[in-house]
Amino acid sequence: MPIIQFPALMKFYVDNQSEFRMAGATVTELLDNLLARYPALKTHLLDSNGALRRHFNIFVNGVHLRDLNGMDTTLKDDDKVILMASAAGG
Repeated sequence: MPIIQFPALMKFYVDNQSEFRMAGATVTELLDNLLARYPALKTHLLDSNGALRRHFNIFVNGVHLRDLNGMDTTLKDDDKVILMASAAGG
């Protein structure tokens, strides 16, 4: 199962874990499984249309999804998926 790394500020929603294994053959399937296990995350990760919120970025093995196959990116057992919230400030 791929490893998912979660933002420290949101690990409260995933039993205080910052990294754990989650089943998923694609990024979409991985997120579906994540939300099935931790439903309180849904409003934080997805907008009202079910799309990933704009302030979240997903990387697979350090490569942004936009440079891969998007949410349909295939995952292998040793892949590392990083969910990263964008930061803004001034």
